[in-house]
Amino acid sequence: MNKFSLYKDRCIIMMCCLCFQMTFASREKKQETNLEYSVLSVQYSVDAVQTIQQQIKGIVSDASGPLPAVTVTIKGKSISTITDQNGYFSIVAAEGDVLIFSFIGYKEVAVTVDSRSTINVTMQEDATTLKEVVVNAGYYSVKDKERTGSISKITSKDIEKQPVTNVLAAMQGRMAGVDIVQDSGSPGGAFSIKIRGTNSLRADGNQPLYIIDGVPYSSESIGSIATSGTAPSLTSPLNSINPSDIESIEVLKDADATAIYGSRGANGVVLITTKKGKAGKTTFTVNGSTSVGSVTRTPKLMNTQQYLAMRQQAFANDGISVYPDFAYDVNGTWDANRYTDWQKEFIGGTAEVNNLQASVSGGSAKTQYLFSGNYRTETTVFPGDFKYNKGAAHFNMNHTSDDDKFKLVFSANYTAQKNNQPATDLTAVSRTLAPNAPALYDADGNLNWENSTWDNPLATMLSEFDSNIKDLTANTVLSYQILKNLQAKSSFGYSDLKNTESRTQPHTMYNPAYGLGSEFSGLSVSQTDRSTWIVEPQLNWNTTLGKGKVEALVGSTFQQQKTNRLFMNGFGFSSNSLIHDLASASIKTIDLSDETIYKYQAFFARINYNWNERYLLNITGRRDGSSRFGTGKQFATFGAVGAAWIFSNENFLKDNSVLSFGKLRTSYGTTGNDQIGDYQFLDTYASSGNTYQGLIGLQPIRLFNPEFGWETNKKFEVALETGFLKDRLFLTTAYYFNRSSNQLVGIPLPGTTGFSSLNANLDATVQNSGLEFTLRTVNIQRKDFEWTTNFNISASRNKLVSYPGLESSPNANRYVVGQPINIVKVYNYTGVNPTTGVYEFEDVNGDGVITSIGDRTQIADLSPDFFGGLQNNFKYKNLQLDFLFQFVKQESFGPTPGVPGTPVNQLASVSNSDGQQPFTSGVNGDIINAYYRYALSTGNIEDASYVRLKNISLTYDLPLEKRTGVRCQLYLQGQNLLTFTNYSNGDPEFKFSNFLPPLKVYSAGVKLTL
Repeated sequence: MNKFSLYKDRCIIMMCCLCFQMTFASREKKQETNLEYSVLSVQYSVDAVQTIQQQIKGIVSDASGPLPAVTVTIKGKSISTITDQNGYFSIVAAEGDVLIFSFIGYKEVAVTVDSRSTINVTMQEDATTLKEVVVNAGYYSVKDKERTGSISKITSKDIEKQPVTNVLAAMQGRMAGVDIVQDSGSPGGAFSIKIRGTNSLRADGNQPLYIIDGVPYSSESIGSIATSGTAPSLTSPLNSINPSDIESIEVLKDADATAIYGSRGANGVVLITTKKGKAGKTTFTVNGSTSVGSVTRTPKLMNTQQYLAMRQQAFANDGISVYPDFAYDVNGTWDANRYTDWQKEFIGGTAEVNNLQASVSGGSAKTQYLFSGNYRTETTVFPGDFKYNKGAAHFNMNHTSDDDKFKLVFSANYTAQKNNQPATDLTAVSRTLAPNAPALYDADGNLNWENSTWDNPLATMLSEFDSNIKDLTANTVLSYQILKNLQAKSSFGYSDLKNTESRTQPHTMYNPAYGLGSEFSGLSVSQTDRSTWIVEPQLNWNTTLGKGKVEALVGSTFQQQKTNRLFMNGFGFSSNSLIHDLASASIKTIDLSDETIYKYQAFFARINYNWNERYLLNITGRRDGSSRFGTGKQFATFGAVGAAWIFSNENFLKDNSVLSFGKLRTSYGTTGNDQIGDYQFLDTYASSGNTYQGLIGLQPIRLFNPEFGWETNKKFEVALETGFLKDRLFLTTAYYFNRSSNQLVGIPLPGTTGFSSLNANLDATVQNSGLEFTLRTVNIQRKDFEWTTNFNISASRNKLVSYPGLESSPNANRYVVGQPINIVKVYNYTGVNPTTGVYEFEDVNGDGVITSIGDRTQIADLSPDFFGGLQNNFKYKNLQLDFLFQFVKQESFGPTPGVPGTPVNQLASVSNSDGQQPFTSGVNGDIINAYYRYALSTGNIEDASYVRLKNISLTYDLPLEKRTGVRCQLYLQGQNLLTFTNYSNGDPEFKFSNFLPPLKVYSAGVKLTL
């Protein structure tokens, strides 16, 4: 269909106007003035034609497809529009007008209107506009450039490039002040996290608060010690969070950001926002990948020749010429020419991971939806057929009424996990077993017990750990715009976690020579059910006062958490085929059966003032009430003040060509901590488990303490944020100083009371201070090539400022006032005695005897001196390369597997006797005592620093035509690929020694979007 164009038919219109004017002029008197008027009229008509406007339409997109909500304005005019869900726009403009296309996170595009009626625009991401990005601060959102608190953020773009299953793994090395360590490389293993140091003297009192779409998520471990598997710690519920469903993770660190969470924000807050539906055509996405994993790094151990030489020398040193009957490794019972690399045999396997993710999303401008599903399977590096299966589903729906006053947001996440693993980690035995130990299987393929000369390590694999976890988290947010500047909103959240774990111990795991049957088989079972509901109504108000903007928020929280636990054991089964049926056990015991209810109520408020985008003031406060404290101590008030000065907006710097952004911010406030468990202030009783006259009685387990109250954490921070050269170089420097007091600890009691301690507040103070640096640079930014770099480094110092009565407390040998709380007291190693060759240590108290109490006085701080990460991102046309190096500066104890010379394998370096005491077969008491003192001495502390290629990702977009609506990405990913360290005991990233280290993972996949 041909359309009439004013510009194409300009001549015809001009002629018509000219004829009209000439006709008008002929009807009048032919006077000179009328002629002049006609000429002017013709000129006016020509000008009018030249400024006649037309409708311009088009589609705005990026590399991924159409972009909705892009602002399109005419430069110098107040005419604008935004693109719809399909990226479509329509605007009336004249030839010569300049259309400006702008969208947060993208480069601004300017297009001059010409004779075209259709203008399509492709926008590029712009790393220099990140300060315009809105960050989630929990109860409110704020532009990054206008925040007064300390908030670190990563997005799905960072997460999706990592082949990980735990949300904490995706954060490692990417956030300043956030120290994350993997506990174990076993499938389903946990991670530990510290945000700006350790605040509490209690090991279980340093966890941050996790919020998923507004719903608090308890990170308290689940399960019991009796049912735990290969992991050194109990099961972490954080594995239920599917990284593929996460849109962003924000970590709140200082008082300004965390005080609004009151007692729950003392150790920081981790805000997890899941993906939301977007307006536009229905989009289907399928993402599949396959990965393989293996142990990152293992120590170099003795071979058979070195090992036997050590053993033979040990017997010679002890004056033993005839080897004992039990010395099977050297007396000829075992083959002296046999060699097995037990690390390769027990933990050298290849784990296979398969992951499939699918989603559908779309909707209109008023209603959007997203539904996704994920299924992941993972095997292990241990021998055997063990598997970890995880399935997840995520749904989101957003709706806005036609008048834009009412809004509804609903999100739900459901995860089901089934984990079958060996109950024993073979890492420790793989490093200590003699290299000439017998074969694992006999000629018939059965476990080889070699005439009862050893305990076959594979027999422990018959003891299995099974875990079944089902986890639901759901949240609904309803809001209504009462007035133009007044909004009412309420959040309704619910979570439900059910965990069942079991550990079997069949009689077949013992040597058949013992003659044991299934009557000696055992089963341990633990069940944990945890449900939480929360309701948070609030009001938001904003107004403008001259050059200032005011935002205010008031709200309240009503929360309840119920936990039920049941730990049981069964012994004696008629057959191992019934070992998973507790009812079939002949003997049944119950270790624990309890129900705890935690209730929490709070009122909170925030007021923010922004004057002319230069001076910012943020005040937050919260009144908390917790059921974990007694009458008179249940409520406490917390608050913070944050202020910022955007000095780059001052007139004397506004047009500076070098400094593009500058902000100085500071904050001070208090947060609390009630992570002490439930009913700790009450007289409580538990079942004794013992029968007396046919009845099972109760026994007291806790004393009443009405003075039991809150821990308090006072936080101070000052930070400088500067951007240079249009923010191509952006540097953030922060200093923090936190003090946690009124510590909740166990105060020792005399044994005559029947209790070892009383839970109470101790006037002890723990201090954390540190520096954080974050640098982002846009090195190259061109049409076809981009290179950006992100760097962060943190240095934290911890100190016990005060501890009244420390000398007389059970912690006298654990803590030292003025030193970090994570120290270890060690002996001062002075060298080898030149006469005896035995290790020697400083006799600190001069009593002539080396004792733990008197001479273990040297302080060893094994906390990291500093840690951080370096990330680079390269984009060339359809190819993208990302890699992240993680680094940690730290010290740690070296390996001490056992006394050299005893039947325990050693590091290959032990073969060199320089600087070592003589080998012993186990009869020289002086050497043995000295060895174990050396294990806890300055001589055994070594550098455990490392630099690790934490993640690498290579992605290629197939060059398909956009009109097909299909996008296909091929990618290769890797995790923990390279590790550079001088540490002698294998992988340096560990919290617990002799457990499976992290795995290095290679992954390949394809992502298809329709």
